[in-house]
Amino acid sequence: MESNTIGCQLIKYPARNEWEKLVQRATIDVTSLFETVQGILKDIRKEGDSAIKRYEKQFDKVDLLSLVVSEAEIQEANNRLSEELKQAILTAKQHIETFHAAQRFEGKKIETAPGVVCWQKAIPIEKVGLYVPGGTAPLFSTVLMLAVPARIAGCKEIVLCTPPNKEGKVHPAILFAAQVAGVHRICKIGGIQAIAAMACGTESVPKVYKIFGPGNQYVTAAKQWVSLKDVAIDMPAGPSEVEVIADLNANPDFIAADFLSQAEHGVDSQAILVTTEESIVEPVWKAIAKQLNDLPRKDIVEKALAHSRIIVLKTQEEVIEFTNLYAPEHLIIQTKDYEAIAAQIRNAGSVFLGSYTPESAGDYASGTNHTLPTNGYAHAYSGVNLDSFIKKMTFQEISAEGIRGLGDTIRVMASNEQLEAHRNAVTVRLNAYGNKETI
Repeated sequence: MESNTIGCQLIKYPARNEWEKLVQRATIDVTSLFETVQGILKDIRKEGDSAIKRYEKQFDKVDLLSLVVSEAEIQEANNRLSEELKQAILTAKQHIETFHAAQRFEGKKIETAPGVVCWQKAIPIEKVGLYVPGGTAPLFSTVLMLAVPARIAGCKEIVLCTPPNKEGKVHPAILFAAQVAGVHRICKIGGIQAIAAMACGTESVPKVYKIFGPGNQYVTAAKQWVSLKDVAIDMPAGPSEVEVIADLNANPDFIAADFLSQAEHGVDSQAILVTTEESIVEPVWKAIAKQLNDLPRKDIVEKALAHSRIIVLKTQEEVIEFTNLYAPEHLIIQTKDYEAIAAQIRNAGSVFLGSYTPESAGDYASGTNHTLPTNGYAHAYSGVNLDSFIKKMTFQEISAEGIRGLGDTIRVMASNEQLEAHRNAVTVRLNAYGNKETI
């Protein structure tokens, strides 16, 4: 392993028994925070809004008279926001809407046997809660990514919680995005107390059935805890990450820009470059160092680069195998044959193809969703999509002819599982239609 002036690790031709270590993330075990989560949840369940206001004063340093954003505050936000940003938000919303609307489920009635008809129906989750962090940046894009598909799905109640500033205000871009995306109620609540409020319900915050959205380790711990018995959640979450696959055709400045755009998310973010071309390492290092100096969030980026990596492998087959093991949240493929490589990728949250497709396009405005599985969860989880906001119910209708044809199969199986009441539920129907029990 080698180091360099930007603090990023260089690993050349690692043996396969080293790969498991190389795909590890800089994550924190949030189970240590469960005791704190339980205490806050217990207080909010017992005291409602008064407990939330107490915790808002403790954690967000703000005294709140009301937890719900008023129409006057939304109008004030509209007036404060530049027309340029409003138009950008509206354009992004349109693209996100177009992409997610195309995901609508169309169930078909299937006759599995004569007289036996089965089908599925998509039903929107009635009440969903969206969490949007405040922190070091106002993530109004996350409002669009969560609220737009929730509205398309037909969720009857969309509740958004986001931390206020010390003046008790929510960033105007978050309020504008929430309004145009179709959020029904916006609450000034952050952290654990926001997740607890949506999980159990208070005077101001409706209890929801599923909670979505990113957050810090406290929010992550709270989501994991309430998912055990109170409410569903979108997916496990961890620090954001990107992997870039590059060859000699890749532009080092583009790679550096992608590295840095990911690293500025937070000090625990991770960027990885995987390549078979050792000769591109030095140009990429130089490009990162040059671009880094111009970033206002330089301190955050430098800390993220400390656990970011450039990995040189022997063959393209190794690159693909390593990538599928790493299962990145974002995967950027900047190679001449990017389509051929992409066809072999099985584990990634979202894939960005070619030199002119930066991760920031998906983060904001191309149309795909940026709420994605991190920390290797892309092995089993999808990113947020329209299906995330719906549930599917199955239906079946069996005619007299159908039960006569299927009845003996059901009865044999029930009898062999020693569930005689199941067997009898078929037998009484067959007898009612004049069939004699033959089994």
